[in-house]
Amino acid sequence: MVQLQIKKENVYVPDLAKLIKKRKMTEWETLFTFEFVEGRMKDLFTYKPGQFVQLSMFGIGEAPFSISSSPTKRGYLELGIRKTGDVTNKIHELEVGDVVGIRGPYGNGFPTESLKGRDILFVAGGIGLVPLRSLINYVIDNRDDFGEVTIFYGTRSPDLLLFKDELAAWEALDDIDLHVTVDAGDDDWKGNVGVVTTLFKKKKFKTENLSAVVCGPPIVYKFVVKELLDIGVGKDQILLSLERKMKCGVGKCAHCQIGHKLTCIDGPVFTLFQVEQMQEAI
Repeated sequence: MVQLQIKKENVYVPDLAKLIKKRKMTEWETLFTFEFVEGRMKDLFTYKPGQFVQLSMFGIGEAPFSISSSPTKRGYLELGIRKTGDVTNKIHELEVGDVVGIRGPYGNGFPTESLKGRDILFVAGGIGLVPLRSLINYVIDNRDDFGEVTIFYGTRSPDLLLFKDELAAWEALDDIDLHVTVDAGDDDWKGNVGVVTTLFKKKKFKTENLSAVVCGPPIVYKFVVKELLDIGVGKDQILLSLERKMKCGVGKCAHCQIGHKLTCIDGPVFTLFQVEQMQEAI
């Protein structure tokens, strides 16, 4: 897929987009579906899994959000958003038909071309499933291009599980191996109980052709990376999305700087090897 570069006179001016659907997933997270209004972006906007956009609530502010939909589905854009502050609280008050501003896409995204032909292990913790969903559905829609696909997903409790309908659909696929866990179950939970790293006991991997894609809270990276290194995954094949570091999107504010890299431009997707080099430069 060719990434279109659409030049604007002012990179801070967003394009208008209309909310066409909203689906509450948990008490705190909602999936919002937008389409661009008539204009130059309506037919030209395209993106890669792992990229993000800036969403503007006029009169309130803007915030960065990972794109959760797959670029294989054209004509709309899905953002999974958690209520965490002034901007996100206002976003959750949006009604179908309301108009917001969107600029982007920004960041490098996941290296879909270099992942072709490889086995892929997705590891998502909590809201980390939001950006990984884009790549997961991209892989499913191009299934013949990839090897064995495994998904490990963990969250704190059953009521916090995201995309429940899609989890059921992924589990029903013969060529997807899905494992879900919660830190603490309830009376109705029949699945695995424990942090996401406990799922590594469920499967033995052949790591010579394995790439791992990880997204979640900082604590997830610490322990998941250790598990991946222990089973022999190379540092250049461990992909981490540092989407929590994003800010302006165009490398001007330096809020996302890590060492000599700007996450919004050089990332948010990095290999473990790159992250270690960045940390050494701090």
